[in-house]
Amino acid sequence: MDALWQAGWYRHARTLASPNFGPRPAGTDISLIVVHSISLPPGEFAGEQVQALFTNTLDWDAHPYFDAIRGLEVSAHFYIRRDGALWQFVSCDERAWHAGPSCFQGRANCNDYSVGIELEGLEGGPFEPAQYESLATLCAALGQRYPIAAVAGHEHIAPGRKFDPGPGFDWTRLRQALGWKASAFPATGHVG
Repeated sequence: MDALWQAGWYRHARTLASPNFGPRPAGTDISLIVVHSISLPPGEFAGEQVQALFTNTLDWDAHPYFDAIRGLEVSAHFYIRRDGALWQFVSCDERAWHAGPSCFQGRANCNDYSVGIELEGLEGGPFEPAQYESLATLCAALGQRYPIAAVAGHEHIAPGRKFDPGPGFDWTRLRQALGWKASAFPATGHVG
């Protein structure tokens, strides 16, 4: 396990440290993986805007959409590009700022006890086979390192406020790739 992880950093991810993180509450078990989707501007892929957003270096004037998110300070632990390339912005031992106001199975503040993974994609749209492969490999590694009990979408922990990754995400495909019990994944509808 030490070969894969060093202080919460995953060996197989490209590292780009974000300033947007903080400590997890003392004694908190990391038990949840939250899957998100993101593209900047929405529907445009292959640029470096997501990395810029997570490192507070986005040129707010580069696209009209960016004005709507101007000044936003957010991060995720991981980001998976359309081609499956994996980036890490925050140590999993730290609290990334990805979930916002959230609740999972009656437990609030999901940022405190979750790992956030962003998939490059459009909310509700399809994702690429390479992304599922990278995601499954990463989730398996997280499950070996931390006491992960569940995987949920942003839509499940912030219902009505967030809708990603949306209906284009294949939960069955991820569950089959991991071989984890069905109860660790979202059921039909919201689980918040």
